[in-house]
Amino acid sequence: MKRMRLLFNKGPIFYAEYNIRLFFFLIFHKTDLVVSNDLDTLPANYLVSRLRRLPLVHDCHEYFRGVPELNGRPRTMRAWKMIEDHIFPKLASVYAVNASIAEIYRKEYGNNVRVIRNFPVKKNDFAVKSPSNLGIPEDSKIILYQGAANVDRGLEEAIRAMKFTREKTYLLVIGTGDILEQLKNLAEKEGVHEKVIFTGPIPLEDLHKYTLMGDIGLSIEKDVSLNYHFCLPNKFLDYIQAGLPVLVSPLPEMKAIVEKYGIGKMIESHDPQYLAAKFDAFSEKGKRSSILIENLQRAASDLCWENEEQELMKIYHPYV
Repeated sequence: MKRMRLLFNKGPIFYAEYNIRLFFFLIFHKTDLVVSNDLDTLPANYLVSRLRRLPLVHDCHEYFRGVPELNGRPRTMRAWKMIEDHIFPKLASVYAVNASIAEIYRKEYGNNVRVIRNFPVKKNDFAVKSPSNLGIPEDSKIILYQGAANVDRGLEEAIRAMKFTREKTYLLVIGTGDILEQLKNLAEKEGVHEKVIFTGPIPLEDLHKYTLMGDIGLSIEKDVSLNYHFCLPNKFLDYIQAGLPVLVSPLPEMKAIVEKYGIGKMIESHDPQYLAAKFDAFSEKGKRSSILIENLQRAASDLCWENEEQELMKIYHPYV
């Protein structure tokens, strides 16, 4: 790992400085292969690969021009599109994080884009942490959200929904993010601060034990951008590894998995009263049907990194 200290930390000058610095770093260091991660690292990697005649693998990661940060910024969008239009059709080895994003790039540029999904490693440890450590009674139902506390994740509505849920139902928010303080204030304002528990960031090695506390795994992103529309969130996949039935937005990638394996339900609205009814409709751990448990186990066995890494090795095998 090489950490660069840049003079500029945002805007077009930041990206220009970073790619210039990255270009000179790569041009003078011995390497057999260069890998660009996202469009913002592609210019430097592409130039180095051409000048040094090195193989280049491009990891799209996401649909870069679909990120929410570019919404309402047409000039910035055009600049990135010019770069992508010039380079992307010339790339021989490309992969994206899911089939939907890969298909967008195939249609736009004609490349053969492979799919490498960001699945977690298979979990075999089911030693759950006691919710009483967080002030949650043992016999409570826990609606669990983990990950970034950012806008358009449905968290505001989930907090408001807690006013309409049955007793002994708690919303557990694991993680931090841009609107964490706003969410805490909202819970106070709505009078549900005792039913909404914020853990803050949890070390990765402990996260699975916290995830196991949940009765429902929540991933109700709003359909506000292409990247949200085609998202396949890490938390959604972590819920599966923890054996949690999921409540998700009907976005294509999550919807396909939920329908294929029968591991949860989808929402039709972000209305708080509607969400509360959905929360209440889920059974608690001890009351799950044997079919649901089997479905979750099958999904966890299939959707793990141990399977997906074999596909990744096929991409890199010609170069090693």
